[in-house]
Amino acid sequence: MNHLIEIAGEQLLMLPQKALYWPRESMLIIADIHFGKAASFRALGVPVPAGTTSANLAALDDLIARLPVRQVMFLGDFLHARAARAPATLAAMQAWRARHPDLLLTLVRGNHDAHAGDPPPQLAMAMVDEPHVIGPFAFCHHPDVMVPSYVLAGHVHPVYRLRSGWDSLLLPCFLVGPERMVLPSFGAFTGGHPVLAQPGERVFVSSGEAVLEIPRSSLG
Repeated sequence: MNHLIEIAGEQLLMLPQKALYWPRESMLIIADIHFGKAASFRALGVPVPAGTTSANLAALDDLIARLPVRQVMFLGDFLHARAARAPATLAAMQAWRARHPDLLLTLVRGNHDAHAGDPPPQLAMAMVDEPHVIGPFAFCHHPDVMVPSYVLAGHVHPVYRLRSGWDSLLLPCFLVGPERMVLPSFGAFTGGHPVLAQPGERVFVSSGEAVLEIPRSSLG
């Protein structure tokens, strides 16, 4: 179940699939997909599972099928590292792009993009630096960019620890403050960083099926 929120006078949908949707612009907003991260680790001899690129692309396909998406905004860290440019990874990405030739793709460069380099030209992505301002929003990778617009960013991979007695569970979350929203990492095999809400911030966790707000009284 999606969660509708009004930010800077615009309606946005927080999606259980760890993405954001801006209906007025038919824009899907994705943070930290980290294509090729598993391939980068395998190149270093670390035995991690294959298939994360396929999982990321399938997750994108699912959202594009569910929503009227005209454009996708990637908030940085599209490729994990130069080692992510494995032939199989690039071929899968190019095949995905060929299935969606009319989509407008934009990448706001993040810290990993600075090392990995821009995506191959065959992906036909517009490359921009932060802050990239459209309407009331500044699309950024880093949340601490100081601009007058409302910041939509990634980088942190926020997760929130839910506790019940002795049990606890880490869930990806949207961290929403008066001047910025930090999106969860969209990519498979990207991990997360536990966050604590600061005064004025709201936390919305994703169970994979629904987005739910953590009551302020439970945030501590």
